[in-house]
Amino acid sequence: MKVTTKPRLAGKTCLVTGAARGIGAGIARAFAREGATVLVTDIEVEGGEAVAREIGGRFRRLDVAAEDDWAALAEAQPEIDVVVNNAGITGFEGDAPPPHDPEHATLEAWRAVHAVNLDGTFLGCRYAIGAMRAKGAGSIVNISSRSGLVGIPAASAYAASKAAVRNHTKSVALYCAGQGLDIRCNSIHPAAVMTPMWEPMLGTGPDRASREAALVADTPMKRFGRVEEVAALAVMLASDEVAYMTGAELTIDGGLLAGSAAAPG
Repeated sequence: MKVTTKPRLAGKTCLVTGAARGIGAGIARAFAREGATVLVTDIEVEGGEAVAREIGGRFRRLDVAAEDDWAALAEAQPEIDVVVNNAGITGFEGDAPPPHDPEHATLEAWRAVHAVNLDGTFLGCRYAIGAMRAKGAGSIVNISSRSGLVGIPAASAYAASKAAVRNHTKSVALYCAGQGLDIRCNSIHPAAVMTPMWEPMLGTGPDRASREAALVADTPMKRFGRVEEVAALAVMLASDEVAYMTGAELTIDGGLLAGSAAAPG
């Protein structure tokens, strides 16, 4: 007898920010495979449209730090089932990034990172609550980082913004529960995941493998994470399978935060 399994996100409309590439694109693809109608959003129009075409979804340009963009989205898409606040920057984009340590970072550079990572997540959560209120249910997934759980001296703005995303997730979860809404909010905390952002550091030369190994030398599992592995967690949180989970944080870091790896005797 053939057993058929219903797609885990069938009938759900899901919005993913920063979905033109990397983790966001991987989540959008995974959602589509599970039967969701996916709204791909990003400031990168060409890449976002390509992902949307690939998965049979829709694309909308969205600057997550722009309140007017979210207001326009709320008018165009007044109801939603799942929102993934994934869009983010490290502050090291571009050819000559400014310093981000606590002593030398400029206020401008600090604010630029927080505008996308934290303000964008705040606006995304605010939109999600309003768009889910009619049904009284939904799932918000915020992509934080391993860097939001520990200090990162050379990337203090990024670490602080991701720590704030972690805490705001819990505030949103408690607020929704207190409102009598079945709107869940959880965060995912990836460590080093192989995405295009790593390419400039890894290069394409014969020493790429050794560079890659050096970057994950402190990770107990001795490898980078894969986009698909993060996307799998997002699918679980977006689905109805974990309806009792809210305000939680899920780390996916190859054992990095577990402590020192035990060496064989």
